[in-house]
Amino acid sequence: MELDTGVTAWMLVSASLVLLMTPGLALFYGGMSRSKSVLNMMMMSFGAIGVVAVIYVLWGWSMSYGESLGGIVGNPFDQFGLGGSFEAEAGLTDTTYMPTIVDVGFQATFAIITVALISGAIADRVKFGTWMVFAGIWATLSYFPMSHMVWGGGLLSDEGPFASIAAPIDFAGGTVVHINAGAAALVLALIVGRRRGFGTVPMKPHSLPLTMLGAALLWFGWFGFNAGSAYGADEAAGLAWVNTTTATAAAMLGWLVTEKIRDGAATSLGAASGVVAGLVAITPAAGDVSPVGSIVVGAVAGVLSALAVSLKYKWGYDDSLDVVGVHLVAGLWGTVSLGFLATGSGLFYGGGAGQLAVQVIIAVIAVAFSAVITAVVAMILKAAMGWRVSEDVEVSGIDQTVHGESAYEGIGAGRFTEEVRA
Repeated sequence: MELDTGVTAWMLVSASLVLLMTPGLALFYGGMSRSKSVLNMMMMSFGAIGVVAVIYVLWGWSMSYGESLGGIVGNPFDQFGLGGSFEAEAGLTDTTYMPTIVDVGFQATFAIITVALISGAIADRVKFGTWMVFAGIWATLSYFPMSHMVWGGGLLSDEGPFASIAAPIDFAGGTVVHINAGAAALVLALIVGRRRGFGTVPMKPHSLPLTMLGAALLWFGWFGFNAGSAYGADEAAGLAWVNTTTATAAAMLGWLVTEKIRDGAATSLGAASGVVAGLVAITPAAGDVSPVGSIVVGAVAGVLSALAVSLKYKWGYDDSLDVVGVHLVAGLWGTVSLGFLATGSGLFYGGGAGQLAVQVIIAVIAVAFSAVITAVVAMILKAAMGWRVSEDVEVSGIDQTVHGESAYEGIGAGRFTEEVRA
């Protein structure tokens, strides 16, 4: 077989773009945080890079793509440390290949960003050490099995039992990344509890320019996420690129219109959040809807997520940076939307109800699996290490107390003593 250098180069670029998304997320979340904890928020994203990149090489790849154990997870010892039965060549056609090690790098970046996404739900109040331990355990018990089930030939793939109804579609990570992270974020926010003063003390973003810069970097990196998932610089990648752009723009507009009608103002935070909602929703659908269909996917995602982010105040859970409202809600919609809009198999294309039924099934299973795993891991860590920093640390700011530094000179504990000690 001959090495396809073009595909190999494209996948290396795509992997680099996806890796850039996590520092972009750090900026996005950091800007949305309060100034006393912005560094801690950004460190949670960088910490996820450190932990997940190491364990992915050791057992993450093997658990995702190794020999299947009951269709749920790959054998962690099959290709532990990229040894054992690790193949040097990944066939692209009958005559061409790219090195499997390139795919390892690409897939590792997906695992990293998924873990980092969860951190936004628990901003301002958790121990950094507990978060780091959680990152490794959650990736091992939730992300790697989910990746295997959907992309590694497991229960939720086109080789699984539901394929007899219709082949499940998750082009680039609606279930594996966004539903998985969004469900985990909701469970973790409930277990960790609300911030001091939640609902009574203003907790506004401290730097909207940082948030908008982070959203821009996420959008840029997402082309590697979606177009890279075509595994080739070809027409499929082009469709994914166009759909990603169009859906994201439509979602931003949908969010802004919703804000304008509801609140009387279209905000920069709404624009940035709408961008992310659109990116999330089109992720599972990028290669399987038309460009016109992508407009529908994005516009609906923008409206749904804009409405969903306010539910935390109504229902009383403190999803600090709207991970649930954006990633879980838009991820669910994007996954289910394929039942209507997938070209060839969707309900609106004469495909019948089979695709819709399968998309709902895999979405529900993804939510349930992630929620149960997260609850077990979070409760064990709560008992063993504790999640919350002390009240004094939370009120004065995690940055100075835990990390020994502040994002902005002159910002110290005294500035925040007026906060309510709830």
